[in-house]
Amino acid sequence: MLNRFVFPERETLLALLVNLSNNYRTVNFSAITMIIIQSTQQLGQVLRCARKQLGLTQPQLALVAGVGVRFIVDLEAGKPTLRLENVLRVIDALGGIINLNGLPVDKSTNEA
Repeated sequence: MLNRFVFPERETLLALLVNLSNNYRTVNFSAITMIIIQSTQQLGQVLRCARKQLGLTQPQLALVAGVGVRFIVDLEAGKPTLRLENVLRVIDALGGIINLNGLPVDKSTNEA
C-alpha cells in the first residue's frame, strides 16, 4: 500500500522519526506523563496532540506507521471500530507505549 505514494523526503523523514522515537524512549520514566484513556475519542485526541507536538502531518505519520491517511483521520476522530494492530503501529510510531494496570495476572508465569 505504501508504494502507491511517492514522498521525496521519505528516507529523511523516516530517519528523523526513528531518531525522535529512540530519544523519546530513553527519557526518564519519572518525566513521562501517564494518561488514562477511557474512550476512543480520548485516545484520538491524545494521539493527535502527540502528532502535532512532533510536528508531523497526518500523511507523514501514516507513512511512518505503515497505515493509510484515512486510518489516521479515523483514529484521531475517535472511530471505535479500528484494527488494534494498526492502532498499536501508530502509537509505536509516535514513540508511545501502552501500560495496562489493574488486570489480574497469573504470577506463576511471565506470560500474559
